[in-house]
Amino acid sequence: MAVGTYPEISLLDARNKRYEAKKLIREGKDPNLEKKEKVRIAKYNASNKFSAVALEWFDLNKDGWTEKYSKKVWSRLENYAFPIIGNKPIGEVSGLEILDDIIRKIEKKGNTETSHKLLQNCSAIFRLAFLTKRVPYNPLADLRGVLKPHKVAPFPTIKITELPEFLNKLEVFNTSRLNKLAIKMLLLTFVRQGELRKAKWEYFDFDKRVWAIPAELMKMRQEHIIPLSSQVIALLNEIKAISGDSEYLFPTKNKIKHPFMNENVINDILHKMGYRDRLVAHGFRSLASTTLNELGYAADIIEKQLAHEERNQVRKAYNRAEYLPQRIEMIQGWANYIDTIMSS
Repeated sequence: MAVGTYPEISLLDARNKRYEAKKLIREGKDPNLEKKEKVRIAKYNASNKFSAVALEWFDLNKDGWTEKYSKKVWSRLENYAFPIIGNKPIGEVSGLEILDDIIRKIEKKGNTETSHKLLQNCSAIFRLAFLTKRVPYNPLADLRGVLKPHKVAPFPTIKITELPEFLNKLEVFNTSRLNKLAIKMLLLTFVRQGELRKAKWEYFDFDKRVWAIPAELMKMRQEHIIPLSSQVIALLNEIKAISGDSEYLFPTKNKIKHPFMNENVINDILHKMGYRDRLVAHGFRSLASTTLNELGYAADIIEKQLAHEERNQVRKAYNRAEYLPQRIEMIQGWANYIDTIMSS
């Protein structure tokens, strides 16, 4: 039985290990097998640290998330969970430990959104550990009801009656024409800002009058079809005259490092226009949703146009262009309604 090499292992250490080996033999155990078992357990514990299982869970799911969302998930785990429980075997982590030492501390800072999302992430990690027989149960499965409620604040937006003043201010505001056209595109299509900033000319079919946003750009990783009104087609033709030689509709000067519009551009413009805390880029979606509901359009059609999550997974798999005829009518009606209030 080898115990190590001299001088890394001293003579005293070697004698002690010999004594321990003889003791195991007296007990009817094989010292070499015991040594191998300790190594195996050490490797098992290392691969089943909470952080290791978390990484395994993250790798299994990240392809279904956007890059931005993936970074948020991993950042939450790194900032809040790993410093406390990252190096512990997942089987030794209790639900109360997570609740008292992690979640409650986040709640005390008033960050209830993070506390809810982190608990969901940790619970999903424990579910993977349970399904792979590394823990006997998920200790977080029943903890959701003990969290402080998180109240979602709506994105700031203006009223439809304020829209003419906004558009008039935008027209004379000191920014590039391309930036103004981007804001008008948000208003008329009410897509998410990231979907607009990353839009490529190849996504647009002018003959069919549709914009097909690929799944990798969508929050829910599902391709989304946007009907194009006559007014949006006119905007696209104007944009094409400016950036038609680029891959993206809204390119930057540094096309290698930052090929498309920065995420802060539109909100910075809105702030400088005097709409700080009154309107953000995402607020155009709220404005459209509220107004279209008031105009009598069906809620299902509006929700589909907003690309909100379909909770029915079977239905979700077959609804790529659901309600498209109704959405074509609604999108054109929305653009016509804006024209009407601007001319009244």
